[in-house]
Parts: sequence; C-alpha cells; structure tokens
Amino acid sequence: MDGQGSADAAGLQKLIDIESQKQRFHQAVHEIMDICWEKCMDKPGPKLDAKTQNCFSNCVERFIDTSQFILNRIE
Repeated sequence: MDGQGSADAAGLQKLIDIESQKQRFHQAVHEIMDICWEKCMDKPGPKLDAKTQNCFSNCVERFIDTSQFILNRIE
C-alpha cells in the first residue's frame, strides 16, 4: 500500500472511530433517559413540576458521576 492509501485508511479509521463514539454517546443518553424516566415520571402532563425536574436532574447527575467514577477506576 502506498503512502496515500495508508493515509486514506487512517482517515477512514478515524471517521469510523468518531462515528462509533457518537453511537455510544447516543446509546448512553437513551439509557439515562430510560432509567430516569422510570424513576422520576409518575404521570406525564403538559409541564414538569419542580419535584419531577429535581428528580430528573439528580438522576442524570448521579448517572454521570457513576459513569465517570467507573471510567476513572478502569483507567
């Protein structure tokens, strides 16, 4: 493989890695929302009350904190 082919392959691999990271991020967001929805949402309505907003905020923050803790432990 010549230098150009190698550069093209490296660029393609980088693009694939970026798209994989995006996909993992989107999956994590959906997982967080599913978990927090089940935990915090009693009955859907036109607006979120303060209690539900706080529950969602705390749920997401704890999920992020836990994920960060696990990533730090793995490293």
